[in-house]
Order: sequence, then C-alpha cells, then structure tokens
Amino acid sequence: MNKKDRRTTRHMKVRKRVFGTKDKPRLSVFRSNKNIYAQLIDDHQASTLVGISTVKMKDMKDNDPQKSKKFDQAKKVGDEIAKIAIKKKIKKVVFDRGGFKYHGRIKALAEAAKKGGLNF
Repeated sequence: MNKKDRRTTRHMKVRKRVFGTKDKPRLSVFRSNKNIYAQLIDDHQASTLVGISTVKMKDMKDNDPQKSKKFDQAKKVGDEIAKIAIKKKIKKVVFDRGGFKYHGRIKALAEAAKKGGLNF
C-alpha cells in the first residue's frame, strides 16, 4: 500500500462519520504539493456551496516563493472561506480533513477559519 492508498483509506473512515447539511455544511480540505483547496459542501443535495483555493485567489497567483509560503497561503484560504461563508449566513460547519493529518497546513487553514467566525 502506497501513501495515496493509505490517505484514501483514512479519508473513507472520516467520510463515514462526517456528513454535511444545508444548515451545517461540510468544510472539505484538499492539500496538494503546491496548492490547498477548501469547499463547503451540502451532501444532501450533493452540491458545492462555496469553493476557494490558492489557485483562484488573485494575490497568490504569483508563484514567487518569497511572496508567501504555503503555510501563510493556507491561513489566507481559511480566512477567505470564513468570510464568504459568513456572507452566505453559514456559521456552523463540519470539518473534513480529507484523510490528512491535522497538523501543518491543514491545521493552519482550520484555525484561520475558526478565527474568521466558523464554528466546528
């Protein structure tokens, strides 16, 4: 079993327990080597309510490594998803770490979202 298979197994274990509704959507996080993605998902209707990533954010499109580190980018994505969710009157979410360990960029995004006003 390689790394990708182990992460997929962990993600399936998490997804058995975590379910998003319209009132309390699922905050799903995916981390790649270069970018980080976050979505608010309503699992009842199988629709994405809000989605943001470092790819979509204009101030991070410059790939200059001196401008912002990956950790800081994760914090910015967490802040931004919280702002957008608050505008759509979503305050409570269920956190789905996507099979990743809760440390590093995943933890930074989650704490920034909590600081931005989301409860989970």
